[in-house]
Amino acid sequence: MKRVALHTLGCKLNFSETSTLGRQFIDRHFEVVQAGEPVDVFVLNTCSVTGRADRECRQIIRRTLRGSPDAFIIVVGCYAQLQPEEIAAIDGVDLVLGATEKFRLFEHAGDFRKGSLPQVFVSCIDDATSFDPAFSAEVGGRTRAFLKIQDGCDYRCAFCTIPLARGTSRSHPADLVLEQARTIAAQGYREIVLTGVNVGDYGTKDGSSLFDLMKRLDHIDGLERIRVSSIEPNLLTRPMIDFVLSSDKFCNHFHIPLQSGSNTILKRMRRRYVREHYRDVVEYIRRIDPDAGIGVDVIVGFPGETDDLYEETYRFLADLPVSYLHVFTYSERERTTALDLEGVVEPKVRFTRNEMLRLLGARKRRLFQESFIGRRTTVLFEGKLHGDRSSGLTRNYLRVEASTDRPVVNELLDVDIQAVEGDACLGTIPSHHPHERNIRSELSTMYTADQTEVSLPVEFR
Repeated sequence: MKRVALHTLGCKLNFSETSTLGRQFIDRHFEVVQAGEPVDVFVLNTCSVTGRADRECRQIIRRTLRGSPDAFIIVVGCYAQLQPEEIAAIDGVDLVLGATEKFRLFEHAGDFRKGSLPQVFVSCIDDATSFDPAFSAEVGGRTRAFLKIQDGCDYRCAFCTIPLARGTSRSHPADLVLEQARTIAAQGYREIVLTGVNVGDYGTKDGSSLFDLMKRLDHIDGLERIRVSSIEPNLLTRPMIDFVLSSDKFCNHFHIPLQSGSNTILKRMRRRYVREHYRDVVEYIRRIDPDAGIGVDVIVGFPGETDDLYEETYRFLADLPVSYLHVFTYSERERTTALDLEGVVEPKVRFTRNEMLRLLGARKRRLFQESFIGRRTTVLFEGKLHGDRSSGLTRNYLRVEASTDRPVVNELLDVDIQAVEGDACLGTIPSHHPHERNIRSELSTMYTADQTEVSLPVEFR
């Protein structure tokens, strides 16, 4: 039996697609092992969001070949789509597959024998109208499954290469998504994460919407949790928020990209909202559910970000009632409009601003975690960390660790939170731990048992 390892850079969508590739290897009788172990085949799924892709690829491939000098090296994904020649020039690479070719890996790889020159297969992304496999579960896991419902993006943010790498927005038909969700539930997964490039844009070209899909998914028997990976603030409406916070299945966790707290920079970035709207969304969520997890993406060092404009972002985030920050340093990307903007920020300044926001994010995460000390919450356990301590996630995306005297993988158990250590809350499992129940009932009267809309607030304008 040949051994294969798969390594992922980037977003949850990339992780879902890597998992799909992993299942294809398993179906062909490969043994899937962890990266770093001796392997016959190594697959690297790349990301194009930052300017570190080339360096990361080289380091990972070099490290793999040190342990497995004869491994067949395959590089796929967004960076492979945008810069195939650069990847092909890396020593040891055998096969380069663009975004639209990665799921034809076995057609291109043949018998996985190393050759003298790498093979490159990259199709024109403008022709990307098809949809790759949707059901992408964690290889070797039985806790959480990523369900890819959308791909591509019609937005043209000044800093972003994703539309260049993945093409225009397209959605998986709702009936097929529901079929995949039922399959996931039947296989024993307790949680689904809805993934895509611009998930909030789901179905808009077909006369449908993400909200319509969510209401149908809410009826899938056997699923305990459904989580939305990320959604643009201009696409997250009040009725959608109300529905999530009243649902027994949907998690009270929202990851909402901001990118900048300065309206001047948001306009230069070509984002589709202003910071006042973003604040309204966050405060509305927090007003209804103080326990909701709210994550933020932010970019520092974008061209034109003066000290004063950066200070606007810092103050805006400092005052915003969110749970955690994902901070990115702006990096120049080929074929993006940001390259033509004036006011380039020095790399040293970008780094300093990043560190300041990371510290702010760490303080916010800590405060959010500490607010649960002395309280009971429900955790979906994923596995053991070390010794007798097991780890899992709450609905609102708190990482929780607790001592267990038996395997609790894929179990939903109540945990009494007692302390915070590092990035996790620490707790104990009470002797009696009833099945998770939805305690957020403030909006329950807004929907009937069959989820018929009754009386909902007006959408954000």
